[in-house]
Amino acid sequence: MSVVIVDYGSGNLRSAAKAFERAIAEEALSLTVNVTSDPRDLADASHVVLPGVGAFGDCRRGLDALPGMIEALQEFAIEKTRPFLGICVGMQLMATTGREHGVHQGLDWIPGEVVLLEPSDARLKVPHMGWNGLQMTDPAHPFFEGIEPDSHTYFVHSYGFACSDPRHTLATVDYGGPVTAVIGRDNMIGTQFHPEKSQAVGLRLIANFLKWRP
Repeated sequence: MSVVIVDYGSGNLRSAAKAFERAIAEEALSLTVNVTSDPRDLADASHVVLPGVGAFGDCRRGLDALPGMIEALQEFAIEKTRPFLGICVGMQLMATTGREHGVHQGLDWIPGEVVLLEPSDARLKVPHMGWNGLQMTDPAHPFFEGIEPDSHTYFVHSYGFACSDPRHTLATVDYGGPVTAVIGRDNMIGTQFHPEKSQAVGLRLIANFLKWRP
């Protein structure tokens, strides 16, 4: 079985692939990693990962530029309900709407919108860059197995995901107020932070995702 990391011209593909390969090796999982822009590769995948770096609208256009990719993602995550992980802007694309440099349509898998961060403390700069401790609102979720409260993960972003339903917010961090760190429902998870850059905590989260059977 394969873990597909979608290549649509946006994302830390090399570092993401290496992190997933390391987690697979450490957990002795019978999986391979396939970085691909071919939507046909999603048909037989066990897990799909959608990374993303840059502006929401640019990333959406990158997905739209791959014929059949939106449909393949929809079939995988919504119709077949297989494990899906969005990372950074890949998570944000799961929203209904993105409001970065205009209004852009998301995949609308988890209702909500992506809006500019506005920390209450003027000393906190945007973009939000660096390490922050996770506050899990659903610590029993399998994605968080073995993760201690206030475990630190690495963020680089100027916009955040505002879920319409608070039950879809699985973890936050404090950055002049709560900022969404993890979203999820059913078979889908999204992280605003970069697990592939979050050292031991990130590898544990990747392993948890790969072993997850929603």
